[in-house]
Amino acid sequence: MHFTRQLGMTLAGVFISMAVSAGEVKVYAAASLTNAVTEIAKLYQQQHPSTKVVPVYAASSTLAKQIVAGASSDILFSADQDWMNYLLQKQEVSAQYVKPLLRNQVVLISPKNLNIKFQPSSHFAFAQAFSGKLCTGQMESVPVGKYAKQSLIKLNWLNSLQGRIVGTDDVRAALTFVERGECDVGIVYKTDALVSQKVKIIGILPENSHDAVIYPVALTKVGEQNPEAQQFYRFMSHSVQALAIFQRYGFRINR
Repeated sequence: MHFTRQLGMTLAGVFISMAVSAGEVKVYAAASLTNAVTEIAKLYQQQHPSTKVVPVYAASSTLAKQIVAGASSDILFSADQDWMNYLLQKQEVSAQYVKPLLRNQVVLISPKNLNIKFQPSSHFAFAQAFSGKLCTGQMESVPVGKYAKQSLIKLNWLNSLQGRIVGTDDVRAALTFVERGECDVGIVYKTDALVSQKVKIIGILPENSHDAVIYPVALTKVGEQNPEAQQFYRFMSHSVQALAIFQRYGFRINR
């Protein structure tokens, strides 16, 4: 009986030590980062087998709200500065750990079989250039939708498109609708368009028509207490390997 109890205690100690040594890093990342962050996480885990990186992808707005509601995330990688500022105000991240890492462009896409004309000018009747719907992220919250709204207002196209704009939960949902032909036009990031074989870029929204598309990454207050999260954060934001992967997917490094 004594031996059995002793063995049980020993095994419990082994399991506890295994749990401590096998660290987990939870990364909340904007949907447009799915391909790049997944590849970076796999590369990191090959180099650090005892660390498990768990990425969660959604709109930056959704992820930021989940963190404020108590979700346990070590790192947030946002597609705009607004939602990072929201977390700064809520004291969920510290300014010293916020790094504006990447830049992106906002583009218009269509299914490959359509031939839609585009000119980035307020004199161009964009609403008459296609007959179906336009998909982008929800314009009041999802970063790509906010950028899209700014450009559509600046180009004086928003009013003429009323009733034809579909707001999606995140940028990848907008991309999927265009891939399926459910929307004739999508406003997404350049990096999203590049990972799809089913769409083509028909134009780039002028960079002076919307806020700069900057992706800040930060350790959360939870991540600040996790040494493995700190290490992965440094790898993702500073290593030559990780930065090369971001660039291969079409992101620009914010210098």
